[in-house]
Amino acid sequence: MEPAWWPGRVVASPNAHQTGQLWAWPLLATSVPCPSAGPRRTMKVLLLTGLGALFFAYYWDDNFDPASLQGARVLLTGANAGVGEELAYHYARLGSHLVLTAHTEAFLQKVVGNCRKLGAPKVFYIAADMASPEAPESVVQFALDKLGGLDYLVLNHIGGAPAGTRARSAQATRWLMQVNFLSYVQLTSRALPSLTDSKGSLVVVSSLLGRVPASFSTPYSAAKFALDGFFGSLRRELDVQDVNVAITMCVLGLRDRASAAEAVRGVTRVKAAPGPRAALAVIRGGATRAAGVFYPWRFHLLCLLRRWLPLPRAWFIRQELNVTAAAAA
Repeated sequence: MEPAWWPGRVVASPNAHQTGQLWAWPLLATSVPCPSAGPRRTMKVLLLTGLGALFFAYYWDDNFDPASLQGARVLLTGANAGVGEELAYHYARLGSHLVLTAHTEAFLQKVVGNCRKLGAPKVFYIAADMASPEAPESVVQFALDKLGGLDYLVLNHIGGAPAGTRARSAQATRWLMQVNFLSYVQLTSRALPSLTDSKGSLVVVSSLLGRVPASFSTPYSAAKFALDGFFGSLRRELDVQDVNVAITMCVLGLRDRASAAEAVRGVTRVKAAPGPRAALAVIRGGATRAAGVFYPWRFHLLCLLRRWLPLPRAWFIRQELNVTAAAAA
C-alpha cells in the first residue's frame, strides 16, 4: 500500500524488468470537442484519446515497492531546485541515505534541512560546480566516504549557456558539453565500481531534446543526444559483460523551476511538468530498473513519430514554438 502523500502513478508493462518501458500517467479529463472546432480538431482529439486508451489498457501495471528504497544509498546531483529538489524530498520520505550536490551551497542547505524533517536517516551535501573537470570525481569520492558505497547514482544537473556568451557559439557549446555531458560520464566512471558491487542503478534525467531535435536549442540538444548515445551504448556493454547495473533514461519536459521558465519565456508555449510528479516518475523508473521513463507520457509518442512520421512530428513541434522570439534569442 502506497503512502497517502504519494502524488502520482507510473505505468509499466507486465514485463517491465525485461522491456524496460515505463510511463508516468497523469489524470486525464475527458471532454467532447465543440462542433465549431472543426473536423481537424476532432480527429486530433480522437487520435490522441485512442492512442492513450491503447497504451493505458496494455501497460497498466505497477510493480513499484516503496520499501525497496528504505536504507538505499543515493547520490543525487542538481538537488537544489525543481525536479532535483523534489527527488531529494521523495527519497527522504522513503528513508534513503542521501548525498546531495549542486552549485549553490545556500540552496543545498535548505534542501538538506527539509530532508531531515521528512525523515531521511542520513543526509550530506557537497557544493560543486560541474563546469570544473575536477568536480565530478571529488563528489563521488565524498559520497563513497560518507555512505560507504552507492546503490543509486541519480544524474539530474543541467546548465545553460554562461553569461556573456552567444547561445550557439563554440565557447557556449564547449561549456554546455562539460556540464551536461562530460560531467555525467565522469561521475558514472567513478561510481560504476561501487554500483557494480551493490548491483545498483544509474538514473539519468534527460530531456525530450535528447530524442527529438528542435529549433534554436542546438548546443543543449547536442549534449542531450550525447547522453542518450553514451548511456545506450554503456547499457549494451554492461549486458554483454553480465554486469548487473541498471540504466534508466528519463525523458522529461520543461523543468519546473524559475530559471528554466525564464530562459524560454516568450519562446515556447510548452508548460512545465509538475516537479513532484516528474520526480515520482523518475524514482519509480529507477527503483523498478526500467530502461526508459517518459513524463508526460505523450513524449513517447513524439519519440516514435520522429522515425515514423517526420512531417506530423515537425507540425506538433511548431505548434509549441514562437519562431520569431526564438530566432531573436
